[in-house]
Amino acid sequence: MSGLAAVLAGRHAPGVFRWHAAYDADDVRHTVEHAGWRFGYVDGWHHQDKLDVLTAIGEALAFPDYYGRNLDALSDCLSDLDGQHVLLWDGWSTLARDDERAFGIVLEILDEFSSTVTTLLRGDGPEVDVPSLD
Repeated sequence: MSGLAAVLAGRHAPGVFRWHAAYDADDVRHTVEHAGWRFGYVDGWHHQDKLDVLTAIGEALAFPDYYGRNLDALSDCLSDLDGQHVLLWDGWSTLARDDERAFGIVLEILDEFSSTVTTLLRGDGPEVDVPSLD
């Protein structure tokens, strides 16, 4: 977890990253929470379309009940988050392939709030313009 450990320790800037580490999500959660950050997990293999992904992000980051599950609401709720978070998104490639436009907008929004939420796009997928954390 060296790349992630560097982010958690403040030696690497937070952001949106590709990440190929095969650690179990619970192990990643433990590492993130041990560092004092909050953890959220999105299983993109089960949440494949835009609405499902937005719902899963809201659940993973414990958005309030009034979260509207749309792109504007995503931006609004991300702006209200306190503390540092890591969002591990497995299976992101499904949305990226099936709805490239929606995926691109979600990624832009997550990147806009990367000082609060470090997003890890884990696994293989189409080429996206984000750095690797490996």
